[in-house]
Amino acid sequence: MLKKVVVAAIVGGLLAGCTTDPYTGDQKISNTAGGAALGALAGAGLGLLAGGDDRRNALIGAGVGALAGGAIGAYMDRQEAELRAQLQGTGVSVTRQGDYIFLNMPSNITFTTDSASIQPAFYGTLNSVALVLKRFNQTLIDVYGHTDSTGSYQHNMDLSRRRAASVADYLVAQGTDPRRFQIFGMGPDQPIASNATAEGRAQNRRVEIRLQPLR
Repeated sequence: MLKKVVVAAIVGGLLAGCTTDPYTGDQKISNTAGGAALGALAGAGLGLLAGGDDRRNALIGAGVGALAGGAIGAYMDRQEAELRAQLQGTGVSVTRQGDYIFLNMPSNITFTTDSASIQPAFYGTLNSVALVLKRFNQTLIDVYGHTDSTGSYQHNMDLSRRRAASVADYLVAQGTDPRRFQIFGMGPDQPIASNATAEGRAQNRRVEIRLQPLR
């Protein structure tokens, strides 16, 4: 998946750099665009081949700098403050745990019952999240889908993954770098409340985004 994203990005760069030969009318790639695209491909490729966390390696290979030492805390502090300002009153909670930031998106404001299609009323909130994520581009983004225990286990696992993918896809569509994402379908395996009550099941149906610094 990640390799496909890298290849697609390079192809897009090459196409954008096409020029028309004034004598033949043929399309060709300018030397500048070709060199830039090949440089990006080499950088991303080196990152992918380095092993370990593919996202980290791909981003660093493409020129996104890693954070270290005291810079991490200050960076996450600023990101947390902007997220709290943008998401105030939206129903999305912002929680800080050390160098990690968690966004909890209850399903009643994100999806209709048994659907992975984002409710249009939630677009504005996700736009606000994307605005901050694009500004803080040294952040890795993990998106987790969760369900309650109603229905079959396999259906819930599939639904949770599709919901996580929908949120990630929307954020990418707003201009967030797709190489920063991983998605996970957790199904009913990580409840935060009892599935024995309607209120508990409602809390368990959620999408969480975990933000971590690129180290």
